[in-house]
Amino acid sequence: MSDESRILAGILLLSLVTVETGGLYLLKVVQGKAPTTPFQEKFARAGHAHAAVLLVLALVCQLLADSTTQTGFWNWVSRSGVAIAALLMPGGFFFSSMGKDRTEPNAFIAMVLAGAALLAVGLTSLGIGLITA
Repeated sequence: MSDESRILAGILLLSLVTVETGGLYLLKVVQGKAPTTPFQEKFARAGHAHAAVLLVLALVCQLLADSTTQTGFWNWVSRSGVAIAALLMPGGFFFSSMGKDRTEPNAFIAMVLAGAALLAVGLTSLGIGLITA
């Protein structure tokens, strides 16, 4: 495992602890201990699920990125795209649903779209890097 992968994997593993904390909040929501609208509950679930799945995928991408011959910008995109999407997409779900009695997303929903775009670019770059290695 390269030093880049080892360090980013360590950061990603530590980041999963924050997902666990978010799970405690979600547990309060479903138990009725944190007042939310149905919209906010759905977005809390979506944000939590995206965070966990994308962080695990980002861990896998570290090992795969070591198998490419990419350098420079494309190596960075392949290695970091999914990890950054794992911040943007859940953040968009959480921030766009914040506020008392909110029933629709605010402008922070753009973070979800930006994260989805970066996820697609990162996975495409990594896939091409693996095929051409």
